[in-house]
Amino acid sequence: MTDTIEVNVLTEQQAKAELARLADALAKANLAYHTDDAPEISDADYDSLKRRNAEIEARFPDLKRDDSPSDQVGAPVASGFSKVTHAVSMLSLANAFEDDDVAEFDTRIRKYLGLNAGAQLSYTAEPKIDGLSLSLRYENGALVQAATRGDGTVGENVTANARTIDDVPQTLTGAPEVLEVRGEVYMSHPDFDALNARQEETGQKPFANPRNAAAGSLRQLDANITRARPLRFFAYAWGALSNPLADTQMGAIERLAELGFQTNPLTTLCAGPKEMVAHYRRIEQARATLGYDIDGVVYKVNDLALQGRLGFRSTTPRWAVAHKFPAELAWTRLDAIDIQVGRTGALSPVARLSPVTVGGVVVSNATLHNEDYIAGRDNKGGIIRDGKDIRVGDWVQVYRAGDVIPKVADVDLSKRPADALPFQFPSQCPECGSDAIREEGDAVRRCTGGLICPAQAVEKLKHFVSRGAFDIEGLGAKQVEMFYHDDQLPIRTPADIFSLKARDAGNLSKLANRDGWGETSAGNLFDAIDERRDVPLGRLIFALGIRHVGEVAANDLARHYLTWDAFAEAIDAAAPAAECHLQADAAEAAERKAAAEEGRRARIKPVRDNVWAEVDPHAQAAWADLTGIDGIGASVATALVTTFQQQAERRSIEALVSNLQIETTEAPAAADSPVAGKTVVFTGTLEKMTRAEAKARAEALGAKVSGSVSAKTDLLVAGPGAGSKAKKAADLGIETIDEDGWLDLIGAS
Repeated sequence: MTDTIEVNVLTEQQAKAELARLADALAKANLAYHTDDAPEISDADYDSLKRRNAEIEARFPDLKRDDSPSDQVGAPVASGFSKVTHAVSMLSLANAFEDDDVAEFDTRIRKYLGLNAGAQLSYTAEPKIDGLSLSLRYENGALVQAATRGDGTVGENVTANARTIDDVPQTLTGAPEVLEVRGEVYMSHPDFDALNARQEETGQKPFANPRNAAAGSLRQLDANITRARPLRFFAYAWGALSNPLADTQMGAIERLAELGFQTNPLTTLCAGPKEMVAHYRRIEQARATLGYDIDGVVYKVNDLALQGRLGFRSTTPRWAVAHKFPAELAWTRLDAIDIQVGRTGALSPVARLSPVTVGGVVVSNATLHNEDYIAGRDNKGGIIRDGKDIRVGDWVQVYRAGDVIPKVADVDLSKRPADALPFQFPSQCPECGSDAIREEGDAVRRCTGGLICPAQAVEKLKHFVSRGAFDIEGLGAKQVEMFYHDDQLPIRTPADIFSLKARDAGNLSKLANRDGWGETSAGNLFDAIDERRDVPLGRLIFALGIRHVGEVAANDLARHYLTWDAFAEAIDAAAPAAECHLQADAAEAAERKAAAEEGRRARIKPVRDNVWAEVDPHAQAAWADLTGIDGIGASVATALVTTFQQQAERRSIEALVSNLQIETTEAPAAADSPVAGKTVVFTGTLEKMTRAEAKARAEALGAKVSGSVSAKTDLLVAGPGAGSKAKKAADLGIETIDEDGWLDLIGAS
């Protein structure tokens, strides 16, 4: 079963087949849930399928289907209802499954908004009702239309049915001229039991659960049937508005209650992740006594102005997340612990399990994360699982909780075999025997063998020829394995691919004469390789397989630097600063340790300032420019520099580049934009938006954003505290404006 194959070991052919299977399964699940009101799989299984689909698409981006479940919300409307196009799309929510996911959600929000960890930021937390989404449109206080979510853009017109629900007001007093209220139609447990009793009394089929009953009742073609069903409605959001309801999410919910809507009394305001998770625990404990079904807790940024700044992704808002309750758990025996070596050298422990069904899926493998997790510690030395380590022969608790890869959650010490020994994590690579070291602050041990490590070399080559990278037809994972171990026509580095034809011509054992090959297939492979000598910059950067550099980051780098030469020069220029960054991290760690031992507050800023004072300004500028690219942080920048500074890796890259024609990335352009094609530099403090927001807006309008001023700079946007860049711009005669001037220029004031 493909469900038991980890995503990181799927072949391209398996991935394509799996994406097709997932698209079909999720499409059927969507129709069963949203259209037929008869779900065939659990919510946890549905979440798991979606997460698996997303991970496969992330690893094989070019295999993403036109009908990808990642781009879909809900399902098309049924034929029995007229269609309603939502004035504001009804999107779904991103999911969180663990407490750490909630903290990461808060961190992402703060990073995007430019808020430090101590800045005040509040969230609402409310139960996630397991029902059917409904949108109610009021004009001049009168209910004029009700619609289901549908596919998020077009829903079903269920106005007549919605009018029969007691919790749905027919008229409002004091409401905005246009008000679209959104919420969830549900059925209470007592009402559901009574309904099913009536169904059985009349010889009709009982409903499987309250959600099915509520959805099926609302979507009756005969409104009289809906009227006879005990439906309820909780309001928690809004769509189109002629005037704002309030300045905050909580204020808007209170306003909806004042207008006559039922709102959930368990909705509360939280000051941060700790309070959010604490409220989640309270709701989870009270779940069985609520009298209606919920499947998690929804967190939303409380400040509506901040919601506006955060905006939306393609199908989900950035400012909200659904913290789902965990899925099924299962116990099984741990038969072995294997160590896999990835293309970045990471040694990953994998649990080999006696097969067990978890959430409807047979599981035989599970991730063990890293050596600390096996030992019962987190990567900072803290105790997890009450300090219980994991040993071969143990009975372990496995859970999925919506995750694509199952995880080991707990150990039953009462069943531990007497001869079970603590697991010794290898200090040498099992593939090549090189030292496997763990750097300060890194949770993962990595092989130092680099290109001499077969696992790394082969995995890097497989990545290089993957669909998101060079995508060479006829040269997939299977062929990479064959050529890597070939003594006469070896492919050990990416550059070897492009010399294959020349080497074959002078070889007595030509490719065409080998088993599985002929003149046609060999010629087709050589032609396919030649076709890939012209390559976009973003694809090349992604194909190098540099740690942390995914397809999105690679394309961001390409759009910023435009040419290979500019990119390579920038990475080289930033090298001294990258080394300094690592030294500063080490110095900070030492200072924190010393401060803890001495019982004083750590002096971090002076330590980092002292280290950075030794760095050449040109290197500092290159580092600032590199890390200033939206989505490119210190970890990505350090990985880039480290790769380019390793002699063997650099020689391999240069040999590759000498065989290619690297396409110059076109600077983005926006029609009718006053900054399209211009190079813009931001300096000083921006008070009305973060640097990331400013850069994203400028690039969306077709500008190139640079981190340094030069003769090629067209415009400098200078906030308070602007220093040398403002002076240099003045010396060069470059136009300089303040933040208000910038907002006026782009029409965002």
